Amino acid sequence: MFLICVNLWLKKMEKNNFQQVGKSKIKVDGQALVTGQPVFVGDFIIPGMLWAKVLWSPHSHARIKNIDASEAEKLPGVKAVLTYKDVPRIPFTTAGQGAPEPSPYDSFILDNKVRYLGDRVAAVAAETEEIANEALKQIKVDYEILEPILDPKNSRKKNAPVIHDEKEAHMPLPLAYEPKKNICAHIDIKIGDAEKTLKESDYVIEHEYDIHYAQHTPIETHISTAYFDVHGRMVIITSTQVPFHVRRIVARSLNIPVQKIRVIKPRIGGGFGVKQEVLIEPLVAALAMKTNQAVCLKYTRSEEFISSRCRHPQVINLKTGVQKDGTFSAIDIGILQNNGAYGSHSLTILCNTGSKILPLFKCKNIIFDGDVVYTNLPVCGAYRGYGATEGYFAMGIQLDEMAEKIGVDIVEWSKKIHISVGETSPVFAALGEGVEGVEQNISSCGLDKCIELGAKEINWYQKRRKTQTGRYRRGVGMVIMMQGSSIPEIDMGAAFMKMNEDGSFNLLLGATDLGTGSDTIMSQIAAEVLGTATEKMLVYSSDTDLTPFDVGAYASSTTYLSGQAVLKTAQKIKEQIKKVAAEMLKEPVENLTVHEGKVFGKKGKATFSEIANYSLYTKHQHQIMAGESHITHKSPPPFSAHFGEVEVDTLTGKVRVIKYVAAVDCGTAINPKSAEGQTEGAVINGISYALCERYIFNKKGKMLNPNFNYYKIFSTMDLPELKTILVPTYEPTGPFGAKSVSEIGINGPCPVIANAIYDAVGVRLYKAPFTPDKVLEAIKKNGNHR
Repeated sequence: MFLICVNLWLKKMEKNNFQQVGKSKIKVDGQALVTGQPVFVGDFIIPGMLWAKVLWSPHSHARIKNIDASEAEKLPGVKAVLTYKDVPRIPFTTAGQGAPEPSPYDSFILDNKVRYLGDRVAAVAAETEEIANEALKQIKVDYEILEPILDPKNSRKKNAPVIHDEKEAHMPLPLAYEPKKNICAHIDIKIGDAEKTLKESDYVIEHEYDIHYAQHTPIETHISTAYFDVHGRMVIITSTQVPFHVRRIVARSLNIPVQKIRVIKPRIGGGFGVKQEVLIEPLVAALAMKTNQAVCLKYTRSEEFISSRCRHPQVINLKTGVQKDGTFSAIDIGILQNNGAYGSHSLTILCNTGSKILPLFKCKNIIFDGDVVYTNLPVCGAYRGYGATEGYFAMGIQLDEMAEKIGVDIVEWSKKIHISVGETSPVFAALGEGVEGVEQNISSCGLDKCIELGAKEINWYQKRRKTQTGRYRRGVGMVIMMQGSSIPEIDMGAAFMKMNEDGSFNLLLGATDLGTGSDTIMSQIAAEVLGTATEKMLVYSSDTDLTPFDVGAYASSTTYLSGQAVLKTAQKIKEQIKKVAAEMLKEPVENLTVHEGKVFGKKGKATFSEIANYSLYTKHQHQIMAGESHITHKSPPPFSAHFGEVEVDTLTGKVRVIKYVAAVDCGTAINPKSAEGQTEGAVINGISYALCERYIFNKKGKMLNPNFNYYKIFSTMDLPELKTILVPTYEPTGPFGAKSVSEIGINGPCPVIANAIYDAVGVRLYKAPFTPDKVLEAIKKNGNHR
């Protein structure tokens, strides 16, 4: 593996004279992680803790006529068995989103109907996992088998089985929701006159794209432990991206007050969106309430594949118009999105497929129409890229074909059609995440530089459109992209800080570090403001009792949103420090400067330690402390240009990525190594998704490959040469000019690799993943190679 990061921001950092920001600081939790310290949920063993197991449905669609758990309850060591009869029947959504959520309330802790093969039927808590598994075998269930829907194209048909026929299911917001038609979300946006413009376009291209299921495969599967503290309050230690949403949703599902629940998020072994779901915590909490003992539930790998969450498959019909002079005249995009058996994140994923793609292009005539439907297949939820991955698969391939149609180089054409600084798009205001969006102008964009540097690095002009012979053919492809930074006017983050005697600071964050290094990023931001070292920050995050509110880690929001809350908090602390120092030095505040952990005046100086001790023990005693909240008013996009070179074996159809280049504008990279790692991780995630990851179902809707033997993901042995280029810009609304970086990288590999395959062998692929059998079939069908 060859990993390089071209640090173009270094000169810019020197110009800004940042001392902590723009530096690759060691992660604040790094030592504990690499030395194997007990920092994950599974490391917390509570005395007398029970182990939970779940009985899963063997049917894709069925009603429970009768369930008998009496034999299971008699088994020695079994402490509780729960069925739908034993828990409150309160509908909720498992989507960890701001309240009220734009997702249907169609889930129950346990229900008398199962809607996919792998749905919950019952749960057991026992002294050991072995006993719990044995107890599951003793539960007798009588099912009424119902007709399933295993193809989303059948969901809206007349007389199709109704998957959610329960009267309690509803949408908490006034949004389109028609469960009797198996529609859990709908969107219909029209800007300009796309129909007329398409008729007037010199060229019109239309294709159907099919993008597939995938699982996040975090190293740590879902795991949660619930117990009662000495005051009778429930404590939930859980691997989650959204601790405050967990608290609220558990309270609703069990009909108990929020004040009775404390949620703690320790270190997480991977999330990628799947732990934005409040999936197992209500069930674990219910078992703890039933037994009055600590209970832990952890998913097996098979359960993680089948019964957690996955990426939303979409069928995208994309019709685009282009003029001979290169004007991108119209876009008509229709989407059928499969949400599986429940409606989690249904509308917001669909919206993002439009809102993160369409504003990128200078196109004034747009139709965006989509339905999200229920099926009796595994449930979909948040996944890195969050709808943009699906959208760029279609748009990225179509752009390549459009450029070929008008006889221009896609690299040069891309520079002409993308949005630039000072410009806006009507899509920003028309399309948000479940509601109308927010008008905004682009205030930072380094996309042209990304295109230029990426093309140079891949050696684009020397490798593109080369006539080849022989078994192995190489080709190059590219795509341009944008994403977003937070959900404007909706999500909020907060921070609190206090100063200690030795000049160190406690920084309390609601923001959730998923292993992404956000605790370190927040420390760097605070230290930069205060003029001290990052190492002086003592970070504690994600404890609903002790840390301030934050929506959690999703929507590429942590650095941009929570970072700004930290910056504002640190500014308040700095002012308090200067006020105390002014009293100590007998100088006006305006004479003072702060750097290197000291306050300097014209007459003398005082260290942070001296200032802290003075404030606590000497005169006008008080704690130097502050807290601040922040809500964003725009979502400045990071921009990126991806380039890839592939080799296609024309005998077998196997595709091998030779080199992959990701040039990204994330504003100021607060921690360059962290930004590089996020980009490379996302790229590899995307390459794996493009080439080999897939769910294989039988005719009854059962997943046949819920393990790493048959669900292939890329490992270090599979990596191509990678090059990350961080292109510096300065986003004026972000902390020290920062934007997001974590999601955008996953959106490129599908279209890049598809375009590179076309460049190599002359075949277009509109259905992912690009497995050898599909590629070989396309080559044979094409009949000739480039």
